[in-house]
Amino acid sequence: MTFSTTILKRVVTTSVVTAAVAFSPVLTATTKAETINGAGATFPAPLYERYAREVKKKYPDLKVNYQAIGSGGGIRQTIAGTVDFGGSDAAMKDDEIAKVKNGVILVPTAGGAVSVVYNLPGVSKLRLSRKTLPAIFSGQITNWNDAQIKADNPGVNLPNQPIKFVVRADGSGTTFIFTNHLSAISGYFKGRIGANTAPNWSLKNVLKGKGNPGVAALVARTPGSIGYVEYDYATKNKLKSAELQNKKGEFVAPSLASANAALSTVTFPDNYRVFVGDPGQGYPIVGLTWMMVYKQYANPSKANAVKQWINWVLKDGQQYNDDLNYTKIPSDVVNRVLQTVNSTVK
Repeated sequence: MTFSTTILKRVVTTSVVTAAVAFSPVLTATTKAETINGAGATFPAPLYERYAREVKKKYPDLKVNYQAIGSGGGIRQTIAGTVDFGGSDAAMKDDEIAKVKNGVILVPTAGGAVSVVYNLPGVSKLRLSRKTLPAIFSGQITNWNDAQIKADNPGVNLPNQPIKFVVRADGSGTTFIFTNHLSAISGYFKGRIGANTAPNWSLKNVLKGKGNPGVAALVARTPGSIGYVEYDYATKNKLKSAELQNKKGEFVAPSLASANAALSTVTFPDNYRVFVGDPGQGYPIVGLTWMMVYKQYANPSKANAVKQWINWVLKDGQQYNDDLNYTKIPSDVVNRVLQTVNSTVK
């Protein structure tokens, strides 16, 4: 099944999102107020905050709290059973799914791009090829005036100074999307660093920031630095984003249109788990984000509330994805996911 999108947005926030949500008429009404607690990826937090505000206008009976703690934290709390739903930009692996005693369903909610952001005074445009980008983040290139970077940027006055790397301090779906792409295009990077939510960066001059906001803040105040953050967060904080070379050999800047092009041919399997390593067109570093819900809850009221939340997000909430530069989940996939959730969650 082909995935047509309109891209996403992945701004980061560490604040708690609180919202009121209501029940879909297709499900049994709840007889009392219910609170749903979620935690995880920072990427979708702005979108979930918008969902919360909009749903509150119509359905005041259900309160939804979402804490942006990173995808690694979302997966850990889902496994531990300390949340009603988790959030992650890195789809759970088989061994992680096996640890969830009440079973788990991955619910795709949006998608988007990861920007490679940099701070080089006097350099307004930077291009990084498929050979250069992984070489930088695997430690093969350590100076800004390296011959390989200069070859990508003829005529650009690159400074003779060490590259300062800014990466995530926490387990991160953004990091997984980023390293998954670099692993797909570079065997050296795959063997040395690999695709991971919390890789062991074997680099010099490494700075670590918590969440997308932490990485963006460090890049903004550190001349000579390079890092990676969600696209929309980069633009809203006026960070410079590099143009990256895609599979077709084109240098492409992150944007709604270029991310949409990259995600336009994604196919969702039966478990809705997708890893976009090296798309055939558009901007090359893109990914999806998921809510993780249990198959079995402690009581029918909680299960019904979770189903009501997921039904609203995928049917009514998707209209807000465009406004916030997130990709929508296509209607055919929405129908499949809701059939799974409504027939399985108890």
